[in-house]
Amino acid sequence: MKVDLLQMVEYGGCSAKISPTQLEEILKYLPLPKDPNILVDIDTHDDAGVYRVNNDLALVLTTDFFPPVCSDPYEFGQIAAANSISDVYAMGGDPVLALNIMMFPAAKLPMEAYADILKGGFDKATEAGVRIIGGHTIDDFPPKYGLAVVGYIHPEKIITNAGVRPDDSLILTKPIGTGVILAGHRLGMVSDNDLNEAKRLMKLLNRSGAEVMKKHNIKGATDITGFGLAGHALKMAKASGVSLKINMKEVPLIGNSYQLIDDGCIPGASFRNLEYAEKNIDFASDLDYNLKMIAFDAQTSGGLLFSAPPDKVNKILEDLQSAGLLNSKVIGSVTESQEKCIYLNN
Repeated sequence: MKVDLLQMVEYGGCSAKISPTQLEEILKYLPLPKDPNILVDIDTHDDAGVYRVNNDLALVLTTDFFPPVCSDPYEFGQIAAANSISDVYAMGGDPVLALNIMMFPAAKLPMEAYADILKGGFDKATEAGVRIIGGHTIDDFPPKYGLAVVGYIHPEKIITNAGVRPDDSLILTKPIGTGVILAGHRLGMVSDNDLNEAKRLMKLLNRSGAEVMKKHNIKGATDITGFGLAGHALKMAKASGVSLKINMKEVPLIGNSYQLIDDGCIPGASFRNLEYAEKNIDFASDLDYNLKMIAFDAQTSGGLLFSAPPDKVNKILEDLQSAGLLNSKVIGSVTESQEKCIYLNN
């Protein structure tokens, strides 16, 4: 029996996240534990938590799950696992162990679909060197899948979104546009080539990008997911106490995502992200509207955004290219804190 998971969801992938505005309001009521061994918590809205075990070892802990982004259960499992593991890479850690998180409507889907989702997750985790050692499933509609992941890191080698420094350059390792491509696919507006490229990028682990960051002793990074390029850049700027200038014409895009936005295919998550971030962003008067909106496109399993000293940029880009991240580009720069956190221009 062929299953089409997209028939069961309205919002899939990281587009299903609640808005960043609502999230910030919720987090106001979450008490923070006091423990000197907690090296990174939610205070800076970072990608994962970090807990020191001893002077040479800390644990990176994260979790992520979402509804389907594609029709095929196996591919959905692969994408969800890659997305869940990504936060460990963004912190400079090595993912090691994971637990499955599964919500599955047993009366509405065959068990073969359940098995295929788990198989996709297992295979992607295996590719990352991660052992899935258990998990938990509840009966729930629509289906949702992801992982709780544990990684290792040295306490003095943590990469955080608070590590960005003035005069650095901003490097992005994957093109953006997955939210637009997936929305366009559901409307029958997307070519098979663009859809396949979006799925390939979502399955692509951020491991090689993380290895390059570690090789060059990068201090400030995040991965681009549900809050879009501009939303995650804003969190970096706030955590680091700097401003970021992003040249949207330098941002690599997936396939015909620009044309899709021009044709009116703008996912609802883009407007939620814009509403959250716009008060902290200066939009150039001549900024292309399509590029403005794609800056807020919710990404699923997106690339790494990190800052690097200008004298290291050429070598870093060379290493990223050699690692297969052919779309890696410098998309902006870092300044001292100014009136706005983010400056978007053409």
